Amino acid sequence: MTELIDQFSAYAGWRTAAADSVARLRAWLARNEVGDVQSDLRLQYLLERLRDDKLTVAFVAEFSRGKSELINAIFFADYGDRILPSSAGRTTMCPTELQWRKGAQPELRLLPIRTRACQTPVSELKRYAEEWQTVSLQSLDAGSLQAALARVGETERVTQDEAVRLGFAVDAGGDDGLKPGADGLVEIPSWRHAVIQFPHPLLEQGLVVLDTPGLNAIGAEPELTLSMLPSAHAVLFILAADTGVTQSDLTVWRSYVQGGSQRGRLVVLNKIDGLWDGLRDEARIDAEIARQVASVAATLEIGAEAVFPVSAQKGLVARVTGDAPLLARSRMPALEQALTGGLLPAKQDIVREDTLAETGEVMAQTRVLLEARLAGLREQLQELTDLRGKNQSVIEYMMRKIRSEKDDFEQGLQKYYAVRSVFSELTNSLLANIGMDALRDQTRRTREAMLESTFTKGLRDAMEGFFRHLRENLLRSTAEIGEISRMLDAMYKRFSVEHGLKLTPPESFSTLRYEKEIDRLEAAFNRQLNTTLTLVTTEKHALTQKFFETVAVQARRTFEVANRDVEQWLRAVMSPLETQVREYQIQLKRRLESVKRIHQATDTLEDRVEELKQGEDNVLAMLAQLDALQREIAETLGPPARGERESGRGAEVRAAA
Repeated sequence: MTELIDQFSAYAGWRTAAADSVARLRAWLARNEVGDVQSDLRLQYLLERLRDDKLTVAFVAEFSRGKSELINAIFFADYGDRILPSSAGRTTMCPTELQWRKGAQPELRLLPIRTRACQTPVSELKRYAEEWQTVSLQSLDAGSLQAALARVGETERVTQDEAVRLGFAVDAGGDDGLKPGADGLVEIPSWRHAVIQFPHPLLEQGLVVLDTPGLNAIGAEPELTLSMLPSAHAVLFILAADTGVTQSDLTVWRSYVQGGSQRGRLVVLNKIDGLWDGLRDEARIDAEIARQVASVAATLEIGAEAVFPVSAQKGLVARVTGDAPLLARSRMPALEQALTGGLLPAKQDIVREDTLAETGEVMAQTRVLLEARLAGLREQLQELTDLRGKNQSVIEYMMRKIRSEKDDFEQGLQKYYAVRSVFSELTNSLLANIGMDALRDQTRRTREAMLESTFTKGLRDAMEGFFRHLRENLLRSTAEIGEISRMLDAMYKRFSVEHGLKLTPPESFSTLRYEKEIDRLEAAFNRQLNTTLTLVTTEKHALTQKFFETVAVQARRTFEVANRDVEQWLRAVMSPLETQVREYQIQLKRRLESVKRIHQATDTLEDRVEELKQGEDNVLAMLAQLDALQREIAETLGPPARGERESGRGAEVRAAA
């Protein structure tokens, strides 16, 4: 546990140091007045991402696989007892997040199961505290935490109609849904979702633990499938050595874990202590464990090195009692090393790449501005130096030359303003295509079509139309982005050739990431719909409708991100041109004013030359400071973590995954 805390603390310290370096860059740009609103916003967003950075580890399993016990063993052994309820049968009845937010109060927040009836996703309901029941965690000792967290497993008995209305499958045999009791009632969870906030050392460092219930609950909460599990940085899929891979285990694996990114996906074969029966020696036990690992790997179609056999229960006992041999026999350290050895470096690499990209682009733009300013100062300095000892006619010629340059530039500005007008029109059209109003209208039409459908084909047609509409909007957006890029590229080249501005071609923008997300949502919906029959029952229609509402929320988030990214790109592609046009105008004005002053009083020539030399020194100093800031950020972020730590079992697991 101490090692885990140390590793997470090191990562948190690294992240804080990175944020401090970015903050210094932002302050330097503002202090020297060489930044712009766009650069400041980019660095502000980057700082917010660094400060709010979280690492989510999700635990997925059918019931009675020892999932809660595994969480206790990895994260909470220092409390000297179990924190999460862990006993035979179902203990986690709803998805549960364990986290800590600075400034929060220790508490347990419970979302009533009946909120399912309103079709509103959990992520939306998190915004409204009044929808949740809150239990204050006054004491943070093991006993108090146990008593409070036991509420996560609370259930209630309802009629079969009520269970169906809330999205639960009901089956008389209990094979394909919840089995009614002798009284005809069905036992369902009391809560739909739980959030536990308390200041545990790892949670304070930004760790979020997601504990998920079994297959029935996962299938009934599409947000888990569409958002929470795919976005987790690590997913531990837990099996039990005494059951092997059951059909329901295989369904969970194939439907909710195997698909998508495989980075950070680990398989845990728990309860190997069941093989410690006292009749077999260690060699035979090890051979049996190896056989089970090979069988699990073959069934799940993964490498055997990605399967970790452990005894969570013995690992917890060993940690509580300080029994080192028992801890080694539980094999928990190997799993923890794979988890931290893969999770933290991978996350650190993502943060590093993001930070270097954002700061690098801002600094490159600033460097171009400073170099343009330096070139302007040196041109003025050369002009004024050449005027030493010259007569008035030469000075008048210089004034005419600068005025001519100014007139030429102003003619170029007319074309620039015309491009700006077209740019604004294309921008409005682009934002309309990926705007939220169009998405809301299509969502409403799809919802109405689904409500009128009584057959699977009707539901499928409605959803196909929904996704087709989203793709068409993205396709039109791509065409407009291409037109904007070509237009700006031509304008950049014109100003570079005709006026000597140092402009690199505008960076490209792709909508591929949003198209991929729409593809993922459609594939997830199709998997859900394929489980229904040709005739849609009331129960399955309600679940499909609920799934669509979650899909719609995810699609809205995707388009919100697309809107934000496009708006940022639009500002970014215009910003260098606007900045250099403004800088060039300033330099032309200063050149003309300098020559005018010299024309009126030649004794001001040497004073102005000296001013320009000081200005040149100041810009050179700023360039040196910018280089120093860039080196500082690079040194703070360091080399890629994966290259440094790529060793041992963790490396094999990452290669397999």
